[in-house]
Formats: sequence, C-alpha cells, structure tokens
Amino acid sequence: MSSMRSKDDPRRQGVGRRPAWGLLLCCCLVLSACGTPEEVAAPVLPADPVSSLRQALMDVEPGGVVEIPEGRFEVDRGLSLSVSGVTIRGAGRDRSVLAFDNQRSGADGLLVTADDVTLEGFAVENARGDAIKVSGCRNIVMRDLRAEWTGGPSSENGAYGLYPVQCEGVLIEDSVAIGASDAGIYVGQSTDIIVRRNQASYNVAGIEIENSVRADVYANDVQHNTGGILVFDLPGLPMQGGGEVRVFRNRVVGNNTPNFAPEGNIVATVPAGTGILVSANRDVEIFANDMDDHGTAAVFVMSYLITGRPFEDADYDPYPLRIHVYGNAFGRSGHAPDAEPLAMLREATGRDLPPLLWDGFTGDTDAPVVCAHGNSDPTSVSLDAPGGFEAPAFAADAFACSLPSLSGVSEAGAGVAVPWE
Repeated sequence: MSSMRSKDDPRRQGVGRRPAWGLLLCCCLVLSACGTPEEVAAPVLPADPVSSLRQALMDVEPGGVVEIPEGRFEVDRGLSLSVSGVTIRGAGRDRSVLAFDNQRSGADGLLVTADDVTLEGFAVENARGDAIKVSGCRNIVMRDLRAEWTGGPSSENGAYGLYPVQCEGVLIEDSVAIGASDAGIYVGQSTDIIVRRNQASYNVAGIEIENSVRADVYANDVQHNTGGILVFDLPGLPMQGGGEVRVFRNRVVGNNTPNFAPEGNIVATVPAGTGILVSANRDVEIFANDMDDHGTAAVFVMSYLITGRPFEDADYDPYPLRIHVYGNAFGRSGHAPDAEPLAMLREATGRDLPPLLWDGFTGDTDAPVVCAHGNSDPTSVSLDAPGGFEAPAFAADAFACSLPSLSGVSEAGAGVAVPWE
C-alpha cells in the first residue's frame, strides 16, 4: 500500500520501540533469591491497572509501547491516545480485555488521533459508543483486535466496532467484530485500505467501506450480519467520490440477521439477507467470493435514490457505475426477500429471486452500471425501481460485459490463501 510503511520498517514491527514502563502493567519477577532459577512469580499488577493504563497513554513518547496485560479490566471512562508512533499491545484479543459495561463518560472505548499507530492483541467490550475509533490519522495498523457487544444484536449497542475514519493508509487484519448496531468493521472517508482475514458476525453491516478510495477487502469471514459487505457512497460528507474497491475471496454466508440499526440510520435501510451491497459507488470489483444463504440477494447494486431520502449536496453522484461481478459462487439466495417490492415479486413469479439484483436507476452516462460473467448462476433482475417496480426484467445475460481489472492496494488476487481452507 503506497502510504503504508513497509513490513520491514521498525514502526510496523515494534522493533526499537521503548516500552512505557510506567504503563507496563504486567511485570514478571524472577525469584532467584527465593527459589530455583526456574521459579517465576505470577504477574504483579498495580493496585489500579486501569488508572495506570490511562496515565501511560498520556505519558508515552513517540516510539513507545503501551502494554495491556492479560486479564479483564473494567473501564468506566473512554481512553484516548494522541501521540504518534506508538504501539498499544495486549496479550491477545481474547486474553487482554477492556470491559466498558459500566462506562459513565466518553463517546468511545478507545479514541486514537495520531499517526503511525499500531493497535494489537486486545479487546474492547460493550463500549457505550464506538469501540475503537481512529480519526484523522496516517498509517494505522489494527491487528488481532476484538470489538464486541456481548449481549447480542441490539439497537442499544454502539455503532461501530473497528472504526478508522478520514485516514490515509489503513490495515485491519486478523480481528473480530461482533454486535455493532451499524458496522462491525467500518472504514470511512479514507484512502489506501486493506481489510483482510477478519471475522464479522451479528452486526448490521459486517464490513463497510464508505466514501473511500482504493480498498482491498479480502479473505474475511462474514456471517450472520444483516448485510455482509457494504460499499457505500453517501451525500453530505467531506470526502466524495468513493471507488476503486476490490471485494474478493471472502466467505459471505447466512447474512440474514434482522436489521437492528437505530431508526433513521442509513444502514437501517439495508435489507436482511444481503450478501454484498453496493450503493452509489464506482469502479467496484467483486470476484472469487464464496457466498451462500442470503434471503434477499447475493449481490445487490443500487442507487442512493432507492432510499427515497432527499439530499442537497450538489457534488454528490447518487448512481453506481462500473460494478464488475465475476467468478463468484453465489449459493442459494432470493428465497426470503426483506423488502416489500421484492417479496411481492417473488410471490408473483413463484420462484426465488436471482442472486444479482440491480435497482434500475441510471445516470447520464453510456458506461455500464454492472458487468457480470463467470458466476455460478448467471441470472439477474433489473428491478425497475424508477418505474415503481412495475416492469422488472429477468435475464441470464443482461450484464454480459467485462471491465478492466483494478490494480488494487495489495498484490493479493483470486488465488490468495484464506484462513478457512
């Protein structure tokens, strides 16, 4: 990724970083004076490890490492980091847990507003707002993290699990997001993004790329959300014109959880049973995904206009364009559509809807909206949403065209190894 540091850079590996010793909560003491050299004491924690952690986040210097020891720690106020070049490191996403069940203040669990930061090996549970938010940063690495609301899907849960926004250079890998009332893994208004080898379950949106440019989303396991993977472009945001997004080699299965987003939220319009949803985005490549069991559609391409929401942003283009869908295994889909016009269409035809849906809205262009080929099921339907769904068009070759492949942020392609194989 052009704006990310190389894998050999010490900032990426933690080499040469100085631990913030006032914050190094887990110190093992060798009892050489009290027993054999092999005897090691249990970790000794400060009387108030959370206060020590909070102080360390304030005191750490660039290049420092803040360690979170193994254990579950109750945190009642949001944490923050504003120092660049820092690593926050735990013992593992299921071993170092920051629990915000009784959070009294702060909009987020952890807020980061600094560049060249690595977050790895810890969990944030039950944050009042977003779990881990990174805002306005360059070169952020989020690895082996877990953001979870442990009570199951609820509109009372926080909106976002892992949440970088307005960033340049984002890597999210080997992490877990569960129970977010908007998106488990969300990257918004950012550039040069890799989201790989993550698990997202029981969120409204498993993974969402919004108003962002140049993103690779691959080798993720996305199951039991309302919508699996969303690629959106929305009006009224500082960064417009999202695109150049590749979604490939993901396992996207059984995303039929009823939508539990708070009323008025844009993702509250996402139909349950949607595998991959593209809205008003351009140059999106969807290929080599393993998909199955989606009540509404495996892939749904739509305009922002289908939401019926007005917008006043003169720079906003509400139409999708050049969506390239190929080489995907769709599995079963369209058997329980979660939208009245789609349910009526299924009832009228007496058959499941095709795996690929397009709402039918077009802008003033001759470029193709969708090109599709080489998928396990070639059928599709143009829904005629502009005409009130009066004349939907079913076809096996309606989108029979091809588009040039995108260059991508990473070197990964259809042959990349995935964790479940």
